[in-house]
Amino acid sequence: MVMKIGKVERYIHEKLEKKRLHFVLIDPDDTSPEVAGKLARVCEELEIDAIMVGGSTGAEGETLDEVVKAIKENYSLPVILFPGSHGGISKYADAIFFMSLLNSRNPFFITGAQALGAFRVKKYNLEPIPMAYIIVEPGETAGWVGDAKPIPRHKPKIAAAYALAGQYLGMRLVYLEAGSGAPQPVPETMVATVKKAIDVPLIVGGGIRSGEQVRKLVKAGADIIVTGTAIESAGSIEEARKKLEDLRRGVSI
Repeated sequence: MVMKIGKVERYIHEKLEKKRLHFVLIDPDDTSPEVAGKLARVCEELEIDAIMVGGSTGAEGETLDEVVKAIKENYSLPVILFPGSHGGISKYADAIFFMSLLNSRNPFFITGAQALGAFRVKKYNLEPIPMAYIIVEPGETAGWVGDAKPIPRHKPKIAAAYALAGQYLGMRLVYLEAGSGAPQPVPETMVATVKKAIDVPLIVGGGIRSGEQVRKLVKAGADIIVTGTAIESAGSIEEARKKLEDLRRGVSI
């Protein structure tokens, strides 16, 4: 039996028929439930297309649940889990990026964590969205924790090969990740090369701090932009709003 496309994934595809999308990533390890709720309210007002929740360290258990619940109380669009491992699962979310870190040296992050988390995803009735996750230099914490062999920034065809392999393995999204806090986003040439190779939506995240960077990545072929670094560095909710407004404008080229 072919796995049916769920409500959240259908929402993503329908919106992509009209425009490029902007997702915001909130890391429970760095964000309290109170602040997460306030950020979610800002995302609601700015019509951010979805909120992702997760991180490479500490984003699990009660900490994760409380942040997800705070977001859901203040945000009406999809809340999608972005797990660093099998512990990053919460029954309060709408969906989960069921992702495989294709260029990890450790099979645990390719299929092991997925096997350990699969029954909880089913028990909680979370919508799984299969995704190929590919770490690009420098990779930052995500690359270190996931024991990745980061794709060299000047080797876009390697990234394209992994992305196409992910598509052929049945993954319905591809995510190029430079790592939270990376000095620069994924190179535009790499985004363009990967986009030409695949037929599924392309997500790009890590190190994106300005609307101009967003514009360049969208022009290169990114279907969905994920930002977290910019709001993590904000000193206040109002500053986070201004940064999100700038980033949001960049999506609409």
